[in-house]
Amino acid sequence: MSVSENEITARELPPQEPVFYRFQFREGGQQFTGAGPFPGLIAGTVVMVLTDHGPEPARIAGYSPICGCQGPKSKASYEIERLAQGVELEKFVNLAENEETAFQVCNSLIGKHKLAMHLVRVERFYNGSKMIFYFTADSRVDFRALVKDLVQEFRTRVEMRQVGVRHETKMIGGMGTCGRELCCSSFIKNFDSVSIKMAKEQDLPLNPTKISGLCNRLLCCLTYEYETYKKQRKNMPKSGKRIKVDGEPYLVKRQIPLQDAIVAENSAGEDVVLKKEQWKSFQPFKKEHPEKKREKKKGR
Repeated sequence: MSVSENEITARELPPQEPVFYRFQFREGGQQFTGAGPFPGLIAGTVVMVLTDHGPEPARIAGYSPICGCQGPKSKASYEIERLAQGVELEKFVNLAENEETAFQVCNSLIGKHKLAMHLVRVERFYNGSKMIFYFTADSRVDFRALVKDLVQEFRTRVEMRQVGVRHETKMIGGMGTCGRELCCSSFIKNFDSVSIKMAKEQDLPLNPTKISGLCNRLLCCLTYEYETYKKQRKNMPKSGKRIKVDGEPYLVKRQIPLQDAIVAENSAGEDVVLKKEQWKSFQPFKKEHPEKKREKKKGR
């Protein structure tokens, strides 16, 4: 969108109730939700969004699915202050180029100082007050000399921020095995703890290539349905237990949580599937003590 088009749109929009939009601070970056009294904004419109370090320009990606929020205050992550105009639009266009230049300069300096680190991304504040250089490294890195060179080069505050492989993947982005954009790049803000127990609880194959993401860590989506599986299994007979159903003994082999069913072995050694209607009134199967068996025989 050109500068003039953005200015015309700003003049034509009267004050309205907050409308929710998805937007990106950088092209191809993570999308966030913002609200502002600007109906009818089309994808590509540049707006000024309030952040903790001042207004930042962002590009509208589309409407947000959030709607019908009650109360005087919006529940969006950010507030859209106004539409960008004039010089703001030009600076926003040049921002990506400046960050790419800073990336190349920093990479060159890393090689010069022979530092064991991998630069992931550079972010420059719109007001030019600060630049953040994100990197990964296997251990601590003494980058004091690098920071001095960067400050001398760009004449602004410089922060070096070490991130893990999950955050690196979040910044770079990509497509998951499901065929959709990575969750961490699209909507996840904070990483939850993921364990192999979650994969076991959901009967997933424990093959690392099947349950690991592009970051070579366990898939974040393993947490999505974990609590549901855990809740479903809670009242079901556990694997390895012997139970009685309608007076017949069974050995539980496997649980099928999504179907409320279990796979059990009957007295004939055959595996059968028992639906919830069948196993819900199960009783624990207890073997009789040998002495009680003898007493019964004597009684006969």
